[in-house]
Amino acid sequence: MRLDDTVLRERSAQENFPVASRALPRAVRSHLLAIYGVARVIDDTGDELAGDRMDALDALEDQLERAYRGTATHPAFVRLTPTLRELDLDDAPFRALIEANRVDQVVSHYDTWTSLRGYCALSANPVGRLVLAVLGAETPERVAWSDDICTALQLVEHLQDVSEDFARGRVYLPAEDLDRFGASDADLASAPASGPLRAVVAHEVDRARRLLHGAAPPLCGSLRGRARLAVAGFAGGGLATLDAIEAARYDVLAVDARPSRLRTLYRTVQVGVAGRGAA
Repeated sequence: MRLDDTVLRERSAQENFPVASRALPRAVRSHLLAIYGVARVIDDTGDELAGDRMDALDALEDQLERAYRGTATHPAFVRLTPTLRELDLDDAPFRALIEANRVDQVVSHYDTWTSLRGYCALSANPVGRLVLAVLGAETPERVAWSDDICTALQLVEHLQDVSEDFARGRVYLPAEDLDRFGASDADLASAPASGPLRAVVAHEVDRARRLLHGAAPPLCGSLRGRARLAVAGFAGGGLATLDAIEAARYDVLAVDARPSRLRTLYRTVQVGVAGRGAA
């Protein structure tokens, strides 16, 4: 399937936290859609490909190298080449996304929050770094804030996808947290969620909220115009989803916790106002 603009916009819109926010200028959205297309192909390969996923991921890394030379053949990487040339993007974030999917083929559980956060540094944080690069807003301080936001958003998605991930043989809830609240993998097998599992989810919701509240206002405050609005939208979407999980009494097995547009808008405005105060 060719990943043209229409397909990319539709798939991005289905994400919890779409990268190519409509708040951004068209040229910026075009670059972000090109990046999103590559990230989507990498993730789909790591999650859904029938066959040798490691070989396929190696082939995608080769396509990445070709994209930098202008000789890629995969449509997503062909589309990426003009963005790479115009913005002179580092290849490290793309390689990290590929590596995260390699990790998914061999690691199914994470013992600690530290180890899961290390995974998020590969699977999520590179996306935020690429967004900052496209916006021309990279600084060490902003990258650190962005990393916290992206880690929090990845944690939110893990909470929403507990059942789906478990069906794939993966558990993204730290074992130390499951142990702390008396839960186990058996609690992930069927709905409704047990009391111990709900306690784990509540703990992770609090962790994600603290990351978002700590990083989103200062990052928004350091940006201007549409870039600030877009970042507020990413963080606001995450906070609204956490609200939806809380409203479902942390039962992520029985309830598809999705926030309303109104709640997302409310949280986005909240983040934006906090950002102005932090500026």
